Order: sequence, then structure tokens, then C-alpha cells
Amino acid sequence: MSQSFIPLLFAGDINVYSVARAFHEQYDIKASVFGKYLSGPCADSKIMNYIANPKIDQQDIFLEAVNEFAEKNKEQIILAIGCGDSYVQLLSQNRDNFRENVIAPYIDIELMNNLIHKEKFYNLCQESGINYPDTFVHRKELEKNFELPFEAPFIIKPSNGIEYWKHPFASQKKVYKAGSREELLRILDDIYGAGYDDSIIIQDFIPGDDTYMRVLTNYSDRNGNVKLMALGHVLLEEHTPHGIGNHAVIITEHNEEIAERFKKLLEDMHYIGFSNFDIKYDQRDKKYKVFEINTRQGRSNYYVTAAGQNIARYLVEDYIEQKPLDLKVVTEKSLWSVVPKGVAFRYIKPQEYKTEMRALIKSGQYVNPLFYKKDKGFLRTLRLLKSQLGHYYKYRKHLGRQN
Repeated sequence: MSQSFIPLLFAGDINVYSVARAFHEQYDIKASVFGKYLSGPCADSKIMNYIANPKIDQQDIFLEAVNEFAEKNKEQIILAIGCGDSYVQLLSQNRDNFRENVIAPYIDIELMNNLIHKEKFYNLCQESGINYPDTFVHRKELEKNFELPFEAPFIIKPSNGIEYWKHPFASQKKVYKAGSREELLRILDDIYGAGYDDSIIIQDFIPGDDTYMRVLTNYSDRNGNVKLMALGHVLLEEHTPHGIGNHAVIITEHNEEIAERFKKLLEDMHYIGFSNFDIKYDQRDKKYKVFEINTRQGRSNYYVTAAGQNIARYLVEDYIEQKPLDLKVVTEKSLWSVVPKGVAFRYIKPQEYKTEMRALIKSGQYVNPLFYKKDKGFLRTLRLLKSQLGHYYKYRKHLGRQN
């Protein structure tokens, strides 16, 4: 098995490390990784071969790099896996341009572009009966001549995240929250002023802290049938400007209604590969409302592997071994965290979750995916410990001191 394929991953963050760890745990093989810079959890790792190229996310450089890698390893199947939106998009649009030994397990580029564009995704949700927050789509030509059907506070985010990050500016955030119309207009001016020209999503703010969030990770086989669904109850998110909305602590849970709704959505569109939905529970009308889809495994994907469903195994059995897969809806409990326990217990408020967390830690059903016993190099461990300590400062800066 170890000689039959090579996982080739793209990016350089927690997502990449988690996928590489899944392959190493399941098959005892090293993934090869292309990323712009060697940093973060991938630096000094023993479970991957990292290839740094600052231009790897550019079309011509990307295609050439993948095909050169495939030529050098032409006796093996190359399983190409994106761990960031731009790389997933490149893999999708180049599926027909890769050498024949490259497998890119992604939907076609037209469907992908429709899904990752939030305005088009919400239109699809509307057709499929999937709930989402009350939404107004703003376009640059509207300027300030628009009325909103809901009151402040507002959530603001670009429809096209890939294009948005191509136009950096000083106050740039992943998602914005505005407490007034005046603040909303300033944010719109900043985004459009930086050169972004696509539409911007303005939404009704759903009340509730991080514990009202859910994350749903799925795998659909090469025939478009859902074979894995794992729902995570988010207990804490990151709160830095660029990291806001990134998951920091998750406990797995099960919700049959959510599973059925999203299974139908994915199978109706004949989706293939990993998908990841961000969802929030709205206590006002007791509905779960989706924010967006990631057309890949999410940054927090190791919560699925930690719950007993190694994500690498699904890809290998589906595409390399071509085995029929059974549907698995995860019900096993597991606690996933990328912040120190001290940060988690300080900033997660409801006592009921802390009690459950303690029980899972005591029973060994707890993991920080960055700390892997087979990847314990001194420099890497030292760097990780420094990064973990930095979370105390970041949370205190953005959320204040908590008891």
C-alpha cells in the first residue's frame, strides 16, 4: 500500500498538518506538501516532505509543479488534495490538464465556483430548503442607496473570498460585525476601496456566543453518494482579525435532522469529495442556519479522525482501492482543541460543556492535532509550545480577561 500512491497536499497550515497526520497514522507514509512558505505546524515536521514555492498558487507554476512531481513519480498514483480554497480551485480547474497518474477528487470548476461564491450558494440553499441568515446582497454600484430588511448589528463578508484576499488593506478581516449603519458603510468603503469588485453579503446577526456554532464535515464518494457525516459542536473560536471564525475547540455530536437535510443537498447536486459547512443555531426561531460551504475538508478536520473516522482512509478506499463505502454518521464523542486547556476552560462559559470536556479529557478522548507522538522533534515542539502560549495573549487582547 505505501508504494502504490503518494498524497500530495497543498498549503501550510493546521489543515495540511492534520491531513498529513491522518495519512501517517493510517498508512505510515509521508505526504508531500507544496506551500508558499515553510512555517507553522509544518516546519521541522517528520511526517511530510515540504516543498516551498512562493508562487505555487499561480496557475502556470501550479500546473507545472504538479505535472513535474507526477513525472518524477510516474509509477505511483498521485492523490492531490487542496487544504485551502485557492488550491482546491486550481485542482478543480486543472483536472483535465494533469498527467494521467494524478487524481484530483473534486467537483467540476463551474459547480465549485457557484458554491464558494456566497451569493450563489445562498440561492442554492433557498431552492433546497436549507435555512440561512436573513441576507442582503450589496453591489458596488448601489453605493449608499439601499435599505436593509433587518436592524443592526450586521454581519459583513465578501461573496468571493478568494478575490477578497487578493486586495489587502490595513483593517481587513475575514468577517465583520457592525453595530450601526454608519459603521457598515465605513466597512463597505474599505473593502471596495481596496479594489474588490464582487458583491458583499450583509446579514442579520444571529445572537449567541461561539457555543451556538456547529461545523459539519462530509465525504461524498466518486459516484456522488454521501459516505461520511461528522457534526462538531463548536465551543470556542479564534477572535483575531484574520482568524475570526476559525474553530479552536470542538466536541462531536449528532443531529439527525441536520444530517438528513445536508445529505439531500449534497446528493441532489451530485457533489463529490469533502465538504464542510459552518452552521449557527438561532435561538429566536430554533433553526440551524448555514453560513457557507467549504468545498474541501475544513481547517479543523482532525476532529473527524479523532472520533474514529480517519479522513485519509475514505480517499484511499474510494479512489485507490475503489472499495464500496458504507455510510457512517459519527456518533462517537471526542474533544478536539488547538488551544491550551487553560484557554479553553477560561473562555468557554457554560459549565455543562466544561463538565463534558473534563470527562472526555479524563477518558482519553481528547486531542490537539498539532502534538503527535511520532513527530516530536525538539525545534518543532519548542515552536509549538511558544505558539500555544501565544493564545493566552491573543484571547486576552481580543476578549479581555475572563475568570
